[in-house]
Amino acid sequence: MNFKWIGAIMVIVGCGGFGFSLAAAHRREEATLQQLIFALDYMECELQYRLTPLPDLCRAAAGEQRGCVRDVLLCLSRELDAQISPDAERCMQAALSSVEDIPKHTRGALADMGKTLGRFDLSGQLKGLEQVRASCRAELESLRSNREPQLRSYQTLGLCAGAALTILLV
Repeated sequence: MNFKWIGAIMVIVGCGGFGFSLAAAHRREEATLQQLIFALDYMECELQYRLTPLPDLCRAAAGEQRGCVRDVLLCLSRELDAQISPDAERCMQAALSSVEDIPKHTRGALADMGKTLGRFDLSGQLKGLEQVRASCRAELESLRSNREPQLRSYQTLGLCAGAALTILLV
C-alpha cells in the first residue's frame, strides 16, 4: 500500500518537474536572446568607433556577456584566430557545434550573425548586425507576450498530468 503512495507522489513530482522545466527553458530563451541583443549592440558600437578586427571584437563582446552567448563568442574568436583565411560563417558553425545547451532561437540568430560577419564592408556588417538584432527583438517580444499565463499553464499542466496519471494507475 505504501509503495502505491510513493509511486503516486513520484509520478506527480516527475510530471510537475517536466512542466516547471518547460517554464525554465522559456525563461532561459528570453535571457539568452536579451544577452545576444546586448552583445550585438556592443559589437555595433565597437565597429563604428574603433573598427575592431573581428576576432578581437568577438572577444571583447564575450567579455561583456555570460552564459552560452559568451561561450559562443569566445569560441568564435578562437576559431577566427586559428584560421589563416577565416570564413566567419564556418567559424560560427564550428563554435555553435562546440557549445551545448544553446536555446533554439538564439542558435538560429547566432547562425544568421555568422553569415554576415566579415563578409561585407563596415556599413554592410552594421546592416547585418541590425538585421539579426531586429530578428532577436521580434522573437523576444513574441516570447514575452502572454508569458505569465503561458508559464503558469506549463506548470499547471505538468502537475495535472501527474495527478491524472496517478488516478489512472492507482
